Amino acid sequence: MNRPRRGVRALHVLYPVEDVQIRVAQQRIVGENQNMFNDPAGDPFSRIARELTTEPGPTATYESATATAVAVVEGCDHAGITLVRKGRRIQTVAPTDDTASRADLLQQEVGEGPSRQSIGEHETVHADDLLVDDRWPQWSKQAADGLGIRSVLALQLFVGPREIGSLSLYSRTPGAFTPVQRATAQVLASHVAMAVAGAQEQQALESALVTRTIIGQAEGMLMQRLGITADQAFAALVRLSQARNRKLHLVAGDIVENGLRPDLLA
Repeated sequence: MNRPRRGVRALHVLYPVEDVQIRVAQQRIVGENQNMFNDPAGDPFSRIARELTTEPGPTATYESATATAVAVVEGCDHAGITLVRKGRRIQTVAPTDDTASRADLLQQEVGEGPSRQSIGEHETVHADDLLVDDRWPQWSKQAADGLGIRSVLALQLFVGPREIGSLSLYSRTPGAFTPVQRATAQVLASHVAMAVAGAQEQQALESALVTRTIIGQAEGMLMQRLGITADQAFAALVRLSQARNRKLHLVAGDIVENGLRPDLLA
């Protein structure tokens, strides 16, 4: 009598069937590309990760991500990214074309759709055929009839403490995103999230360096003009910042750009 293998049986107990299919697909991707995975120079995902992390900032990283999605995920015809920044409205970025842009914007207009669900529910959202899927009736009908979109895959992106998003893949073909394609997209999404987080951190460090440089220049000007120490110059900048209810680096920037006007020293 044939018995199910314990490993497979346990896997089905621990994870839903959908997750098992994704994991099997991920293993298949590794198996089919074993030589490339053994050789980091030939690993397509390593190349993608390197390309994403060398982009000059978050915006360029997003643009590279959506273009890569169309290139490497079979069946993906259009791609876009939806972002929700803390305290701000939803924003669509880096669409590969007008169809992706309209599909993302349509979700904002009707208040429903796969990207919004992915962000709100913290999950991957997949629809094989929008003509029969009833989760987003308004969006699905307009996306299918007006934009020619039949299947969709939306993957959540965790890109920082103040920002979350969704990488949305659209196809003109029903059932385009098989378990293998969904696994590929999930790997890509994880690389995108890490690359964007790194780009944001680098951007923050560069901004902090510029800010500190400007403050240092303003301190030097105050020290030279007033014959005071560095600590006294910094304290003077703090007082000016408080008196004008402006950020310290902005006050320092005014001094560096416009000089020590009499009203600043009053």
